[in-house]
Amino acid sequence: MGLRVDGISKTYGDHQVLSRATFVVGAGQKVGLVGANGAGKSTLLRIIMGEEQADDGTVWLAPGAEIGYLPQALHDADALTVAQLLARALGEVVRVEARLRSLEQRMATAGDALDALLAEYGLLSDRYERLGGYSLEYRTREVLAGLQVDHIAQSRPVQSLSGGEKSRLGLAALLLRSPDLLLLDEPTNHLDFAALAWLERTLVEFKGALLVVSHDRQFLNQVAARIVEIDEHSKETRHYAGNYDFYAQAKAAARAKWETEYWAQQEEIWELRKLIKSKARQVGHPQRAPRDGDKYIIYFKAQRVDDAVARNIRNAEERLRRLEEDALPKPPRPLVINPSFDPATLASRFPLVVSGVAKGYGGQSLLTEVDLTVRSDSRVVIVGPNGAGKTTLLRLLAGMEQPDAGVVERAAGVVLGYLDQEQETLAQEGTLFERFRAGRAGDAEEFTSELLAYGLFAYPDLAKPVRTLSVGQKRKLQLATLLTVRANLLLLDEPTNHLSLDVVEEFEAALRGFAGPVVAVSHDRRFIEGFAQEIWEVAAGRVRVYLGGWEEYQARMGIR
Repeated sequence: MGLRVDGISKTYGDHQVLSRATFVVGAGQKVGLVGANGAGKSTLLRIIMGEEQADDGTVWLAPGAEIGYLPQALHDADALTVAQLLARALGEVVRVEARLRSLEQRMATAGDALDALLAEYGLLSDRYERLGGYSLEYRTREVLAGLQVDHIAQSRPVQSLSGGEKSRLGLAALLLRSPDLLLLDEPTNHLDFAALAWLERTLVEFKGALLVVSHDRQFLNQVAARIVEIDEHSKETRHYAGNYDFYAQAKAAARAKWETEYWAQQEEIWELRKLIKSKARQVGHPQRAPRDGDKYIIYFKAQRVDDAVARNIRNAEERLRRLEEDALPKPPRPLVINPSFDPATLASRFPLVVSGVAKGYGGQSLLTEVDLTVRSDSRVVIVGPNGAGKTTLLRLLAGMEQPDAGVVERAAGVVLGYLDQEQETLAQEGTLFERFRAGRAGDAEEFTSELLAYGLFAYPDLAKPVRTLSVGQKRKLQLATLLTVRANLLLLDEPTNHLSLDVVEEFEAALRGFAGPVVAVSHDRRFIEGFAQEIWEVAAGRVRVYLGGWEEYQARMGIR
C-alpha cells in the first residue's frame, strides 16, 4: 500500500474545508482527485506532505516510500539554477549509483562477506533500474523535450523563468526522480496540446502510484483508474472505481435517480394529502338517519366504518409527516441559455465581421490584419499559446477594446453575452444576490427562486459579499447572470475554468442547446472536441482558421 488517508478534517475559522476525508492509493494505482474550486484538494495534498496540520484524522505512508510533490506554484527553487534543480531531483539516483560503485570495489576483496554484499548489490541494482539510472541521460533529454523546457539554458536561475516554465521544469524534475508516489496539483496548467499528450503517455507508463488534482477531463480519462471527489457541500470524499467517463456516467445516473425519487415522493405526498382531505370529508358527513328498527345495527356498522376511516387518516397523516420531515430536496433545473431565441431573428447571416483588425500595446504589435466572420450558426473555439492575443481578440469582438486599425462590425439585433476569464466585468460591490438582480426590475422572491433553482448556490450564499466569494463562486455567479441576459451571441473566455466538473458538463449541455452563435477561448480538449466546428488559432500576430474543427487542427499540428 502506498498511501492511506483516514478521516482527515480541516477548518479555517468557521469555514470547513474537509470533513472525514478517507481514501487509499495502493502501490502502482493512479487516482484522480476532483472537486469544486475551494473544495480542499490542494489543502489535502499539503496535509499529506506535512506542510499543514489536519484538525483530525491520520495520513499513513508506506515505510521508506519516496514521494514527489508538485504544487501549483514552484516557490522553493528560486535560489537554484536549472542545473542545480535537476541535480537536486536526481539526488537519489546519484546516491544509489555511488553506493553501487562502492559495493563493486568491496566485492573484489570481500571474502566471506561476499554473499551479503551481493544481496545488497542486487537490491540496489533493482532500485537503480526502477529510478531509470541506466538510461538517465536519454530520459533527461526525453523529459525536458516532452515538457518543452529543453531550450532553457542550464545556467539560468530558476527565479528568472516564467510561471509556466517553472511549473514545467518542476514537473520534469519530479518525473526524472521516479518516486514511489507522485502528488501532482494541476500538472496540465501551462502545457500545450503536444506536451499534454506526452505527459499522458508518460504517466500511463509510470510504475509508481499517482494522486493527481486536475480539472482536465481528458487527462483524467487517460491517466486515472479511480476518481475521488471532495463533495462541495458535505466536504466528504466519494469514491468512483473508474476513469473520468465512469465518474461522469455515475454522476449522471445519480442525478437521474434523484430526480425520479423526488418526483415519486412528490406524487405520494400529493396522493396522501388528497386521501386525508377526502376521508376527513367522509367522516364529517354521515349518511341519512336510519329507521328505528335498524338504528342500533346501522349505528354499530357506521361506527366501525368511522373508526376505520379515522385509522386510515391517522396512518396517512403519519406517513405524510415522515415524508415531509425527510423530504428530498428538489433537483436543480437544467441550465438553459435563452430558450426562446430564434436565430432567424438576427438581422444578418453574419452577426460579426472582423476586417483588417490590428492591435498592439506599448508599441508592440499583438494582432495584425485579422479578417474573420462569425455566422449565425458558428461554433468557434480560439486556441493558441499564452500571450498570443486570444483574450484580446475576444475583447475586440465584444467591443470591450477598440482596434488600432480595421473594424469589428456587429449586425443589428445582436445581443452579446460575454464571459470574461479574469472576472473583471463582475462588480465587487454588494452581495451575491444583489449582483444577480442588478439592473433588473422584479420581485425579490422571484429572483431568489430563479437563482436557487439552478442549484449553483445554497440559500446562505446569497447574502455573502461578492468580495469574499471564492474564484469558483464568482465564476458561478457570472454563469447565473449570463443565463439572464437573453443573449443571442455568446463570447466566452475559458468557459470551463473554475467550475466543478458536474457544472462544466451542465454548462456544455446548455451551450449545445443554445441556438445562437458561440465564440469561445479554451484550452480544454474535451470541450474543444465536443463543441468546436471551427478552430481559430492565434499565433505570431495572425489568426489561422481551421474549418474542419478539432480533427483538422490535430491532423495539421500532428497532435494525437
